[in-house]
Amino acid sequence: MAGYSDDLALAHLLADTADAISTARFRALDLRVEAKPDLTPVSDADTAVEKAVRATLARARPRDGVLGEEFGRSVAAAGPGSRYWVIDPIDGTKNFVRGVPIWATLIALMEGDTPVVGLVSAPALGRRWWAARGLGAYAGKHQHAATRISVSSVRSLADASFCYASLNGWADIGRLDQMLDILLGVWRSRAYGDFYGYMLLAEGALDAMAEPELSLWDMAALIPIVTEAGGKITDLDGRPTGDKTSVVGTNGLLHESVLAALARRS
Repeated sequence: MAGYSDDLALAHLLADTADAISTARFRALDLRVEAKPDLTPVSDADTAVEKAVRATLARARPRDGVLGEEFGRSVAAAGPGSRYWVIDPIDGTKNFVRGVPIWATLIALMEGDTPVVGLVSAPALGRRWWAARGLGAYAGKHQHAATRISVSSVRSLADASFCYASLNGWADIGRLDQMLDILLGVWRSRAYGDFYGYMLLAEGALDAMAEPELSLWDMAALIPIVTEAGGKITDLDGRPTGDKTSVVGTNGLLHESVLAALARRS
């Protein structure tokens, strides 16, 4: 367990570096934005953050691999192993390029298929969230100004605050009607999107969030934080999430109800 403490401390250092770069480029008049092959935007801040994080990891953890959104997977020179870092340099790039302050750097450490360390740093919000397996989940301005967090105790969907990112993806997978039924039946629904809904879930400020598809770099850092806060994350079929899979995150108490509500109809 001590190893995770060291890795978590390194994740904070990586986040400090990322925050310095991304904050300097946020709302910069000369910010450069291009379209990737999938037509999603990438800014010079995305690439600069990932390069800086990779450079630090190459020095501090040369035996670990790295998977990043902008530059793909690299295997350490020492050879492939079960440990690798997953980096989303700026989650919420569309917000970032429009001057909306809800964006973050996501940093995770994987052991095999399992995320064991997760950190989310949102400098424009002045907030950071982190967790390591068996060590609990925390939030605060930085690691020395932190509060342990936990999910809510809401047990009924009718009483739940439910979060989603957008509706288009649910139409694409043929489950828009199911999502609309949930949104009309819960106590409150909001589309916070990206990392932010899951962090509010981990803090107990909302009770469930679902998205039709995420990549590994979108979710790896979120999983330890939500689960160490007492919540649960699976795909729509109740299985562990992977790359390019659906995601359902809840306080645990609502999980089966959400899965049943989103199930494919014959």
